[in-house]
Amino acid sequence: MKKAVFITGAGAGIGQATARAFAELGWFVGLYDRDEAAVKKLALEFGSENALAGKLDVTDAKGWEKSLAIFFGRTNRLDALINNAGVLYSGPFENISIQQHKQIFDVNVQGVVNGCHSALQYLKQTPHSRVVNVSSASAIYGQPSLATYSASKFAIRGLTEGLDNEWRTYGIRVVDVMPLFVQTAMVTDMDAASIRKLGVHLTPQDVAAAIVRVATARSLLTPTHTPVGLSTRVLYAISGLAPDRLNHWLNGFVGK
Repeated sequence: MKKAVFITGAGAGIGQATARAFAELGWFVGLYDRDEAAVKKLALEFGSENALAGKLDVTDAKGWEKSLAIFFGRTNRLDALINNAGVLYSGPFENISIQQHKQIFDVNVQGVVNGCHSALQYLKQTPHSRVVNVSSASAIYGQPSLATYSASKFAIRGLTEGLDNEWRTYGIRVVDVMPLFVQTAMVTDMDAASIRKLGVHLTPQDVAAAIVRVATARSLLTPTHTPVGLSTRVLYAISGLAPDRLNHWLNGFVGK
């Protein structure tokens, strides 16, 4: 029986690259996105014996329940849940509307909570199952011009850590990947000094490779957090060793 993975935000960017990477490994791939046409097209490319596609707004808990029930009814297993869907608004805090601030938390945080909550019953029925949350380098230290987005990814970091400990009782690992800026539509016209200073060097395929790696590695060898890319690994290492004031200065310098 094929292993099965359920991916949100699978219509483009990191989600689509991740879907292709799992399909190449012979997994059955669940393709879910608000853009139903995009995932339906990808499912046709993979073939009905290899993929199932559906429309999903991750902020809709009932939508999660329905989509996962249909998916599990088809696969009878859920080896990996990839919480990839996310939104980003950048720029001075006061220039981002309160509705946009709310949307960041609704999609990036509540969307992941919805997914984990709805998927648990299926993950528990699949030996050695795993949740991979797509976090961000902005969860290492709060970023100017990305404060709310950064806060949402800190929330995902905390959720990942808490559930990774809590769900080990069920044999489920919960981990995250933490990329810096990735060459996707999300960073187009992004208003933050950090992207101008650090550049955009990661591709969706780079992040997809990291997701597949942590989703398939032996449990004891998989860290809870996986920084993606050299710059992120350096920032992550510095944050754990440097005094708080140095971290504060460094991130202020990068972000201004």
